[in-house]
Amino acid sequence: MTQDELKTLVGQAALQYVTPDTVVGVGTGSTVDKFIDALAASQMRISGAVSSSVRSTERMKALGIPVLEASEVESLQVYIDGADEIDHGGHMVKGGGAALTREKIVADLAERFICIADESKLVQTLGQFPLPVEVIPMAAAQITRRFAAMGAQATLRAGCVTDNSCHILDVRGLQITDPAAFEADVTQWPGVVTVGVFARNKAAVCLLGTAQGVKTLTF
Repeated sequence: MTQDELKTLVGQAALQYVTPDTVVGVGTGSTVDKFIDALAASQMRISGAVSSSVRSTERMKALGIPVLEASEVESLQVYIDGADEIDHGGHMVKGGGAALTREKIVADLAERFICIADESKLVQTLGQFPLPVEVIPMAAAQITRRFAAMGAQATLRAGCVTDNSCHILDVRGLQITDPAAFEADVTQWPGVVTVGVFARNKAAVCLLGTAQGVKTLTF
């Protein structure tokens, strides 16, 4: 089964976590695109969706799914999104699509984070995938130096300006053994908008696409 077929499987499986006539949180990325397509095809009646990116907003609107602003809702039952990495505790690295700040905002509104991913994303320790960090442009050099002092290499993502008009640093050479402490620490650095470790807003469930079908991990 191809990676694209695995993404389709988990995108469809995520529908079981959506309750009709509620507002659903929707993330960003190629796996989430499959969920959006499945949601539209199901013709399930929902009250709307809160989107984490311009990309997802445009896709949903094109398919007739109503999109609400985050400021219009007080809470969400579920937030459905992918991950660049997820460990066996439900902690994730996200931000490969440069939408990590808005993803974390929508995730914080939700009672449960449902992660949809193919089995290549499951890791023992976070850090193999370059960690995205959204930064205020004037702080990029200083934050790069702080990561260097930790033995890691941060590089500016070329040509990338986020939906928030900020930049992304991709950080290599990390072994994130305590995701919660790491997230709390780096978030406090001046100029960091968001670090792509999702520990405070970790997954409650991961729907993992495997050659044997969808495997459900709960945390």
